[in-house]
Amino acid sequence: MSEQVFRSGFVSIVGRPNVGKSTLLNRILGEKLMITSDKPQTTRNQIKGIHNIPGGQIVFLDTPGIHRAKTRLNQFMVDEALSSVQGVDLILFLVDGAFEPEKEAGMIKEVLSGVEAPVILVMNKIDLIPKGELLERMGIYGDTYPFKEIIPVSASTGDGVEQLVQLVHGLLPEGPCYFPDDILTDVPERFIVAEIVREKIFRLTHDEVPYSVAVVVDSFKERENGVVAIQATINVERDSQKGIIIGRRGDMLKKIGTQSRQEIERLLDAKVFLELFVRVSGEWSDNSRMLKEFGYES
Repeated sequence: MSEQVFRSGFVSIVGRPNVGKSTLLNRILGEKLMITSDKPQTTRNQIKGIHNIPGGQIVFLDTPGIHRAKTRLNQFMVDEALSSVQGVDLILFLVDGAFEPEKEAGMIKEVLSGVEAPVILVMNKIDLIPKGELLERMGIYGDTYPFKEIIPVSASTGDGVEQLVQLVHGLLPEGPCYFPDDILTDVPERFIVAEIVREKIFRLTHDEVPYSVAVVVDSFKERENGVVAIQATINVERDSQKGIIIGRRGDMLKKIGTQSRQEIERLLDAKVFLELFVRVSGEWSDNSRMLKEFGYES
């Protein structure tokens, strides 16, 4: 009996902001690894999520949403997304299934121009599509680009996700196990901790505040008693934003800290002592030196 072929490779997930890329990857991994919110541009960095299945390993690349860049930070995010379509084995182009397909055609052609890897169009949020319109929308997308497949899914409910994973696995080449089979990502814990704090700010504050926030973990130490002591700085661009983050009598900062600590404890499986500080770093999102300091430029 011949041995089963082990298939592995790198799969980039790209698309507009807020189409559900991080939600889809969290669903595939079975763990909340990527931060999510109902606001666009939540994801800022290219992050690997490693999914092991019998006979294969799929290394997914979660990417920022593709949008028009207005600051150096926005340009960094777009560059992260666009660079991910090169040198990978497969591309998942994610769209909001409830969005009008005709309005996506231009961006799809522009982003995928010159791409050599096969592309699967993933229509997400199919639970929001009116009955009877799914096949019509799939047909319109099929006329836009020679996709390898068009797969409807709902990342929020899980519908179609397992079928998507099986399709991806079958399209990957024979290859090695790139990462140990007991890890979900190659990013350090400090990075994930900073992202968790930033997610709580996204969820608890409004307007322009989340987009002007950068979180830096200054200290990450495990004490002799097993408690992990973490200090992190929340950088904002204006004094008014600092006031919103801190809140009246420090209530908002306390709420951000409590929710962050609880999730970090689940991540690390340890007791956590978390200290958060807020600093005004004026116009950091358009400052090359600060972007590098905060991890947003290579």
